[in-house]
Amino acid sequence: MGRAVAKRILKRTLTLVGAWLAAAVVFGLRYSCRIRWHNDPRPQLKAANKNYLFCVMHAHQVMATIDAEPGCGAMVSKSADGDMIALALTLRGIKVMRGSNANGRGDRGGRTALAQLQEHVEQGYPVCMAADGPRGPRGRVHKGIAHLAQQTGAVVIVVVPQASRKWIFTSTWDRMQLPKPFCRIDGHCSNPLESQPGERLEAFRRRIEQTLIDLEYKLDPSEAAYNYLVGESLSQAA
Repeated sequence: MGRAVAKRILKRTLTLVGAWLAAAVVFGLRYSCRIRWHNDPRPQLKAANKNYLFCVMHAHQVMATIDAEPGCGAMVSKSADGDMIALALTLRGIKVMRGSNANGRGDRGGRTALAQLQEHVEQGYPVCMAADGPRGPRGRVHKGIAHLAQQTGAVVIVVVPQASRKWIFTSTWDRMQLPKPFCRIDGHCSNPLESQPGERLEAFRRRIEQTLIDLEYKLDPSEAAYNYLVGESLSQAA
């Protein structure tokens, strides 16, 4: 019993240390990197009082966190990785909802988190979702963001950030990207995607997914080659 308690304490300590390190990295990058937005539709959407959701890839979530809007909502998985990123998000002024659908292996608070995100959007705040997380496959947009957009009437802005210098963690399923200090980060936005009257959830989900994959292929074809729809995407882009 004593050994089990010691292991739990050590695990919690390591998670806490990791969380603070992750927060330090995010804040260090936030104030050392130059950030530019391209095709940013937010001024027009705000003027029209239109709610919006950000759709990013799991690989780009660190860059998305660096310049996230204060008050933005985000779903973070109930995992050790989620524990570490949640603190960084909270310190950046982002509202964190914990949960995921475990990619079809049973709900892990995902329904509750989605309900909280829906309430957040209805209160007038944006939401950012790593749409292919928490376990992929890379580029596979899950239905949560399409469902949330249809339930709230919000539009979806697909964002593919690109760092002028970055590390790529090739051993992870998503090929996680971490910008290097003092680099330039360009946030490229799609045109807003809105669910059409009578459009089925799956059709809207596929439209968001194809927009995400095509935008990454346009900006970073070497990384887009690792998406699960690479064959279909490349044939359409040719």
